[in-house]
Amino acid sequence: MKLQSYDELKHSKYRLSLMLFLFLNVAVSLFCLIPFSHCPHAELSAPVISIASFSVLTLITCFIRPKLKFPLLNPVALLLGALWAWHIYHRYHQVFLIDGNFLLISLLSVFFISAIALSDYLLAFCLHITPPVVTVLLLDNGEHLTMLLLTLSLPLIGFSLQHLMRRRVDRFTRQLMRQLYEEKETFSDLSMLDPLTGLYNRRGLKNRLDNILENHAGSHYVLLLDIDHFKAYNDNYGHAMGDQALARVSVAIRDAVRSRDVVVRYGGEEFLVLMTNVNASIAMKLAERIRQYVVDLEIPHRFNEKVSTHVTVSAGIAPIFDNEFDQAVANADRALYVAKNQGRNTILAWEDLPQTAPAAGEAL
Repeated sequence: MKLQSYDELKHSKYRLSLMLFLFLNVAVSLFCLIPFSHCPHAELSAPVISIASFSVLTLITCFIRPKLKFPLLNPVALLLGALWAWHIYHRYHQVFLIDGNFLLISLLSVFFISAIALSDYLLAFCLHITPPVVTVLLLDNGEHLTMLLLTLSLPLIGFSLQHLMRRRVDRFTRQLMRQLYEEKETFSDLSMLDPLTGLYNRRGLKNRLDNILENHAGSHYVLLLDIDHFKAYNDNYGHAMGDQALARVSVAIRDAVRSRDVVVRYGGEEFLVLMTNVNASIAMKLAERIRQYVVDLEIPHRFNEKVSTHVTVSAGIAPIFDNEFDQAVANADRALYVAKNQGRNTILAWEDLPQTAPAAGEAL
């Protein structure tokens, strides 16, 4: 899961809390509209009808536009809180036989809605209860001040502490997800790199290839290189020295090409260079520069004496036609095979091959 997915999940939770809040307001307001024998005219009040109507309309809006990003919860909570305050004031003056618990019960009804639907949103909770609380305190005129303050303070303290804990949990979750995502990206990058040379492996090449072919105009070339007589080098110098030679050759290849070219360890001692936005002349010059850089390393190789006393490379180069990368690799491999059979330490272009050139295979 990415941070974007986490934010989408939080938005979904926010939307569900808003819908639950509206549903509870509808339910409580409809309950207030039920006629009772002791007060037959008090129920059909304008504030209660306003609460029910507004909540239903907003609830329908939430269903119709589920992707709505406008933060509705806070303004809706404040407006409904003001309507409930109006209802308490209106009902207080309509009830003839008022007992001492009326204001407290009214306040608890508002707290009931807020506690269930807005427990995760402290600001919306406070906005919803503030108008009824102020109204109740004014109407009570200090007669039940202690009880009302106790009723107010306990939920506020509890929800404030819960809000702080949830914010800490949210920060920790975001930090953990960010760290996990960064580690995932790191491991993903490492999985596309050859551990010995630091060059791209075939997976890394595949990851870069689609982007290059789609977004880079012009002609592209594939250069396939192979270290000459590398099996003899490994057999006589040892695999540790062979790994050192591979690492040094890879650095030479990377230094010889441009930053936008892709260098890949394609096989054991085989390398591939994807040259982007070049013509045939520049591609051949880059290939020749790679060959010379490798020779200039002066890595001793006395079992390569027919070619040189140092490590050398042979290469085949071919253009990419119509984004057919695999065909270009096959053509470059064919040119490489011929280059090896012509004496090694040389670069051969696929276009220069005779039509009857032998098929690619293991070089002699």
